Amino acid sequence: MMRTFPLALLALSGSLAAFTMAGAVAQGQTQPASDMPATNTFGKWTTIVDTLDTGQDAHKTCAASTAFVDGNGNAGSLTMSISTGDALPPDAYPAIMFIIDNANLPTGDKIAATFGDPGVKVTATVTSNAAAGGRSSWMVDNQAKTSLALLRAMRKVTSLDVTFGKQAVASIPMDGFTKAYRNLGTSCGFSTKDVAP
Repeated sequence: MMRTFPLALLALSGSLAAFTMAGAVAQGQTQPASDMPATNTFGKWTTIVDTLDTGQDAHKTCAASTAFVDGNGNAGSLTMSISTGDALPPDAYPAIMFIIDNANLPTGDKIAATFGDPGVKVTATVTSNAAAGGRSSWMVDNQAKTSLALLRAMRKVTSLDVTFGKQAVASIPMDGFTKAYRNLGTSCGFSTKDVAP
């Protein structure tokens, strides 16, 4: 079972931008105490690796996130996460979630979504969940083939153009994505060669 951990909570509380900026200042791995998550910053992406030790076994949750602002000035974040307790690539890929402070975006199940740029397009569906404080999250339906195509697109594009339904969401810079994804693979023990060789 995948553990939901502080990165998602930071985004929900509006602290993700501060978290990302703090990671950018650190510009390297930070681990203040053995029970604290380790963070790294790669371009506009911040990774966090958290270990949950139940006493019988230990699982790592590895996530990477980037903050953005849409064309209307709404704050958002794009986060991908995976746990060593889950299936790992190539059987399954990190879950991808958007949190955006925009009440005008479509909500519900199986919303058509498009990701990419003029040269690369990936279609998928997203499902929304209302969150505290008026923010909502959208989770990309995590089918291995679709997730792999989306992750490859994120590696190839300079900015990821995101559309939910027929509504443009944002154009999200991908600076640092490849190194962040490789860091997740190293930290959680999976090969990244099919996404970021």
